[in-house]
Amino acid sequence: MAERKVEATRNAVNDSAAFIQRLKPDSGIAEPVYRQLQRQIIQMIQAGELGEGDSLPSERMLAEALRLSRTTIRRCYDELREQDFISTHGRAGVIVKSPPRINPEIGKLKGFTEEMREIGVQPSTQLLERRIVCDRTIASIFNRPSTARFLKLVRLRLGDGVPMTREVAWYDLTLASALADWDVVGSVYQFLQQHCGVILADGEQTIEAAMSNAEEMAAFGFAEPSPCLLLKRKTYATTGQMVEYVEGTFRGDAYTYRITLKMNPHMPAQP
Repeated sequence: MAERKVEATRNAVNDSAAFIQRLKPDSGIAEPVYRQLQRQIIQMIQAGELGEGDSLPSERMLAEALRLSRTTIRRCYDELREQDFISTHGRAGVIVKSPPRINPEIGKLKGFTEEMREIGVQPSTQLLERRIVCDRTIASIFNRPSTARFLKLVRLRLGDGVPMTREVAWYDLTLASALADWDVVGSVYQFLQQHCGVILADGEQTIEAAMSNAEEMAAFGFAEPSPCLLLKRKTYATTGQMVEYVEGTFRGDAYTYRITLKMNPHMPAQP
């Protein structure tokens, strides 16, 4: 039922007249009109009302219909193109581009790089922050003294060039001192094993719903707070010591976790 409702809404939005009626610019508020339009179109894309390959009205048609200048519409479309939400294809006009939806299987301990490669997506990383820190809160999570040193990394992780997650991670330098000189290239899990002699055993991970904050909105190109998945993970070595703590915010419009459920062999099947 929900899928049919979304499909019906999408069919309506794909009609130019219906799409234009959904746009409600208000010149009486402080937010620029082009940004209001940009925000409203992004909301339609994230809600599934506009999908990959759908057409949008031309700059001239939209400007005339909304009684706005073409400069305003052009700026709106330019911003959407820069954020990779639309593209222009000559006579085909303005086409919606949805971010690729990633659906890795949950239940295996692996890093972002390995996860993306397994599903045929090219991973890349933008390093936003790298510091050696002492943090009482983080030390308590690791059950370490308040004077313990940690490598803190803030990274934007991308799949096929599309921002997927903003990740904040801490690593215990008491256990993996070589990380202090790591150039943050490649998989941290491989570095831990090959250069620190740390063999990972398992991890504990939680997943919860969250709205993107200002930093995440900037990273993902969101015009306003949007639904995300917040993952928190504690990773342990074979010695039982905690090596890593990660908080990763995944964009909700492009990331779906897949879980394989198996029947309990000791429980009879129920209809």
